[in-house]
Amino acid sequence: MGIPAFYRWLVDKYPLAVVDVKEEEAPTVVNGVSVPVDASRPNPNGFEFDNLYLDMNGIIHPCFHPEDFPAPNTYDEVFKAVFKSIDRIFSLIRPRKLLYMAIDGVAPRAKMNQQRARRFRAAKEAADEEQTDMLDSNVITPGTEFMALLSSALQFYLHLRMNADPGWRGVKVILSDASVPGEGEHKIMAYIRLQRNLPGFDPNTRHCLYGLDADLIMLALATHEIHFSILREDGSKHTNDRSPKNNRQNKRRKLKQGDVYGNNLEDHIMRQKFQFLHVWILRDYLVHDLKIPDPTVKADLERLIDDFVFMCMFVGNDFLPHVPSLEISEGAIDLLMAVYKKEFVRMGGYLTNSFEVNLERVEHFVRGVGSHENVIFRKRSQVQKERGIRFGGPSSNSGVKKIRGSINHVTDVANPVTDQVKLGEVGWKERFYADKFEAKTNDERERIRRDSVLKYIEGICWAMHYYYQGVCSWQWFYPYHYAPFASDIYGLNQLEIHFILGKPFKPFDQLMGVLPAASAHALPSFYRELMTDSSSPISDFYPTDFEVDLNGKRFSWQGVCKLPFIEESRLLSETAKVEHTLTDEEKQRNSLGMDMLFVHKSHPLSKTIFPFYKRNNNHSKLSKAKVKKKINPEVSAGMNGYVYISDKPLCSLEIAAPISDMAVILKNEVISVFYKCPSFHSHIPKPPNGVNMPGKSVSKQDVLPPPVLWHEKSNIFGRVRSERPIPKSISGPHLAKLSHQLVRDYYPAKQLGSHGCLDVGNHIRVDDLAFQSNLKETICGKELDGSSEKHIAFDRTAVYPAKRLGSHGCMDVGNHIRVDDLAFQSNLKETICGKELDGNSEKCIAFDRTAFFPRKWLTDKQIKNKRRKINLKKRKKAAAEGGNIMSNPEIKGETTGLGSDKRD
Repeated sequence: MGIPAFYRWLVDKYPLAVVDVKEEEAPTVVNGVSVPVDASRPNPNGFEFDNLYLDMNGIIHPCFHPEDFPAPNTYDEVFKAVFKSIDRIFSLIRPRKLLYMAIDGVAPRAKMNQQRARRFRAAKEAADEEQTDMLDSNVITPGTEFMALLSSALQFYLHLRMNADPGWRGVKVILSDASVPGEGEHKIMAYIRLQRNLPGFDPNTRHCLYGLDADLIMLALATHEIHFSILREDGSKHTNDRSPKNNRQNKRRKLKQGDVYGNNLEDHIMRQKFQFLHVWILRDYLVHDLKIPDPTVKADLERLIDDFVFMCMFVGNDFLPHVPSLEISEGAIDLLMAVYKKEFVRMGGYLTNSFEVNLERVEHFVRGVGSHENVIFRKRSQVQKERGIRFGGPSSNSGVKKIRGSINHVTDVANPVTDQVKLGEVGWKERFYADKFEAKTNDERERIRRDSVLKYIEGICWAMHYYYQGVCSWQWFYPYHYAPFASDIYGLNQLEIHFILGKPFKPFDQLMGVLPAASAHALPSFYRELMTDSSSPISDFYPTDFEVDLNGKRFSWQGVCKLPFIEESRLLSETAKVEHTLTDEEKQRNSLGMDMLFVHKSHPLSKTIFPFYKRNNNHSKLSKAKVKKKINPEVSAGMNGYVYISDKPLCSLEIAAPISDMAVILKNEVISVFYKCPSFHSHIPKPPNGVNMPGKSVSKQDVLPPPVLWHEKSNIFGRVRSERPIPKSISGPHLAKLSHQLVRDYYPAKQLGSHGCLDVGNHIRVDDLAFQSNLKETICGKELDGSSEKHIAFDRTAVYPAKRLGSHGCMDVGNHIRVDDLAFQSNLKETICGKELDGNSEKCIAFDRTAFFPRKWLTDKQIKNKRRKINLKKRKKAAAEGGNIMSNPEIKGETTGLGSDKRD
């Protein structure tokens, strides 16, 4: 799940880091047979990838419950869609050395709390929609029959591809299925970290990671690998803020209306567009954005990147709730970066050293963030009051609503309700702890504050260790539903933080910890009774109704599920009593497994595996897969680690198909063994020795100036939204979509050049940069020969009353605009629409002031007063000339460039 809204923020702020994937179009049909892309051909994107890593849960979930297509009816249909997705991604990337496929295994306890909330919510929505005929997506959890069948299906698929496709034969494939503990993306990162800086490792290895979670970007930065790209579906068509329930409702509505979904899900997979996020370009952006303003500081980019990863943990991750005052949509990351650069010298330097956190400096940094909290909450309250008008109901400071209903009921709440906390008003902290933490007295509130701060900082340190070294405790978790305020995080020098590694849950124990009773069918019968029987000693872990706190959000799916936390000792005590009832197949599903390595017989690595197997095929430990051999990186294309053999055949001649309508593989030439990564060694958070650094992709001109912080912007009327920057545009807040469209309607687009406002006789010529025009002699809406009478109707906000903004501005003078020096770099002091202040000009180019200055919005009263003043001047002028005052339509309130409406 990662960091909500982070990817969208990053694409807007660092647009050059994201590029569309180029691909070859394969012949659709040849002699009635579909011909796939030849993956052995050169990559059309201009560079080759060595290793491709697949975060498989990002493939499995869309195939199991797709957004825009009917959901599959059988597991076999899901498996075929998964195969098609892997085919597509493999043909795009064409790895030359390794394909690593990682499925989520048993997760650390810190992640299980989020998994539990997500699965309870999914069951609640499914019950509300009466989806009795649909597959239960909660079976995508380690230990279920579905995950065991998926592993078998993927093993068959790998044998099929590696036997038949030339592009696969030279590639090693590692499959880490759900029986191997750890989240998929973290198993991938552990592999990358443990391969680095070992004999045979190529420092210029090109990595590509496919996955949908935003935290993959942070994990990629934390590796400090330079040649790293992240592959995602085209982000312009998807957001990570859409309700899963709404997606399903829209899909059913289209089906009822007879809408066509294309041919089928597999066809859609083959048409899906993808994008790369190149990490080396993101690093180039961070060089500029994290530059410390003190010229005496010579900052280390690698340390700055580690601190950036650390700071972003405060806005959201899979293990902790975000700090209440920090929302990405409200510019939280910009605030964190601004405070960091401002306080860098005063706080003594870097916040982190690899995974180690300097708590004294963190306290100084967080205190700086906390100093903005009051203003943020007041601004948020104001914005939500304005939004309340759209809902037709009473305004709400934070849109908090608590929903308590049966598991068969879920509501998308679009009506703001009374807020009991009233953040930003006097006493908001006391009300917050009373409402969210149920602290009734000052002593209790202080005790909870201290404990929540301790546990939260523990969580930040746990997450940093997880990102940089791996799991430091399988049992640790944050025991609250809410985070403390930034201004409450102090006294950190008194904290002593220690972790006990422990061991992961067994798969069935994790299922008992994360599944609701509605998904009990995924468990063996005796485990199922512990969930569903009201007399069960742990029945309180599986409530049939629970509270959803919207906590400032609009919809229940965005709210906080206030489920009881699992008590590990009670849970494991009860499951241990029924473990003896398991069948052999169930015991296998409840055990922890190992990664599997697949290579073709033609691969050099196979030449060392076969002799080793023959020498040890009668070994006493063979049945337990404990016979191992160290891999020689010279024959494995630089991969280190160990292969383990077992009593299973090394290379069966025939591979049976687990899917009914797929054929048996005959004359198999693919061998499979177990694999284990090299022994643990500390991650070195810097680029490896010998790496070839790419040329700089980002110049100073490509970097946007520091934004005005969200809570420091002036009041905004109308819809509140984030302003998305445009690559290589002029500085300042950028043109709105409508303004761009208006400009394009009049002028063909042109590469931006210099800009200026130039007096030509009695006209103004607006040259290239101002409006991306290549019409050389366009002036005031007319051609120089006067043939065109068309007026250029740019954004009317430009002719609103004067607003001096810093050292530059656009000032209304009667019906004219004076554009002063900095706006268009003009030296014409009194130029107004090409004429002096004699009032003779009837035409005006209403330049969009948002292209050059921060937005300033007018109230209806201000617009009315301005119109009144303008009309009064016109009446006086008309009276002096003896004209008919009311014959002029402009004096009736239709003044050119003015209006009472506001932009959305």
